[in-house]
Amino acid sequence: MTQVTPQEIAQFRTQLTDNATAMKALDAIEDCDGDLEDAAISLAIRAGQQPQRENSEWLDSLARKCRAVICQAEFREDLQADSIARAVEYLAQTPLLPEILATPVLMYVLRQGIDSFCEPLDSQLL
Repeated sequence: MTQVTPQEIAQFRTQLTDNATAMKALDAIEDCDGDLEDAAISLAIRAGQQPQRENSEWLDSLARKCRAVICQAEFREDLQADSIARAVEYLAQTPLLPEILATPVLMYVLRQGIDSFCEPLDSQLL
């Protein structure tokens, strides 16, 4: 289980106040007491998806599917500086996932650590 704190949710709210979809995702995360996997599954079902894996495996798999986008230099620098608005917007517009899942995916990635999350991609580029 990947848990985020009320303070982390508040930090995301502060940066995403103009993004109604992200705010709905944050409401769901809050309703799940900060459990990202439970919130992501709930949001995915609302978006018409039918996740077939364990909660933790499914969110991790979804995040890995988005790795090439998330680890782009411009977004990676933003995420390392805890600036997430641009990355959430861009990820939400890709065909990789429903827009409502961009926020929990990025929260999951940040909880893992952006450098360790991007390391498999970095090692392929060397």
